[in-house]
Amino acid sequence: MAQRILFVCLGNICRSPTAEAVTRAKAAARGVALEIDSAGTGAWHVGKPPYGSMQQAARAYGYEMAELRARQVTARDFARFDKIIAMDAQNHADLVALAPARNGARAGTSTGEGATLHLFTDFAPGAAMDHVPDPYYTRDFEGALRLIEACAEGLLATL
Repeated sequence: MAQRILFVCLGNICRSPTAEAVTRAKAAARGVALEIDSAGTGAWHVGKPPYGSMQQAARAYGYEMAELRARQVTARDFARFDKIIAMDAQNHADLVALAPARNGARAGTSTGEGATLHLFTDFAPGAAMDHVPDPYYTRDFEGALRLIEACAEGLLATL
């Protein structure tokens, strides 16, 4: 059975859909079967496609994500996915608060519902950052994409 991975950021229009698209492409190239999705902790962009500038940066690197649509993470996701991967510490804290079984819901441990919570940058220990900066605010879409690629490579190496 394929591992199920959910990537989570704030609005699900930049970092998490990019992580979804990049990881899906890299897994397919390696022949690794994964079920991948993405979501946001907030509901501001539900139903919208990824942010245009993020799509442009991804497309320049060979990743297509125009078909993705934003959704908000739900408590049911903790039972549906094996790994829930947050883009930053605030997303992680929001997930801990949402987890049905809060005790033990910290990085790399079970939430009590089957999923383990992680920070994406934990999979790229050589990365200079402990989080994936939000390019919606920093405007560094290419930098976020390169960091996401490094994290995705690290994640796939652990599977």
